[in-house]
Amino acid sequence: MSDMFSGDATSIILSIALGYILGSIPFGLVLTRLAGYGDIREIGSGSIGATNVLRTGNKILAALTLILDSGKGAAAALAARYVAPELAPIAAVAAVMGHLFPVWLKFQGGKGVATTLGALAALSWPVGLGAGITWLAVAFIFRFSSLSGLVSVALAPAYAWYWADMPTVIAATILAFFVWIRHKANIQRLLSGEEPKIGEKK
Repeated sequence: MSDMFSGDATSIILSIALGYILGSIPFGLVLTRLAGYGDIREIGSGSIGATNVLRTGNKILAALTLILDSGKGAAAALAARYVAPELAPIAAVAAVMGHLFPVWLKFQGGKGVATTLGALAALSWPVGLGAGITWLAVAFIFRFSSLSGLVSVALAPAYAWYWADMPTVIAATILAFFVWIRHKANIQRLLSGEEPKIGEKK
């Protein structure tokens, strides 16, 4: 655990700032506005993520959002790793926090699954791959994006324990906690049977 915080204060602050700024770029909102769909927050779940973008019916736009949202998490971790490997988990967590709570959108961002998976893949590709396969498997069986995300991030710390190091375990645990918090409404809808399946309009 100490390795995660062994960098100098300036490097740690810069890693947090870089991660947060990258993570806070609302690609789903920007892309849908550029494509003429208006404010994505006014349809479906109100989220800025790929699943809600898919509810516009534009699969290409949803795929681009998914790629960019996961890419910004990976980019933050990789950029910090270039400076010092121990800073990568810090930047990864900061990137997801930026996506979840972007200052530009009054701290009301997305659900964080894609950004989390991208960040985890940059920290340890086996962990990212394991979480990604978990997402696909749950989505294939149950057809709920939210359930797929919840299960994949919940298992990520276990994957990190097996395949990665303790800083990655800590980062994965923190990210899972916040992603679950942001999915509170989805969890309630899953329990009540009101959660829309992938591709359905809410």
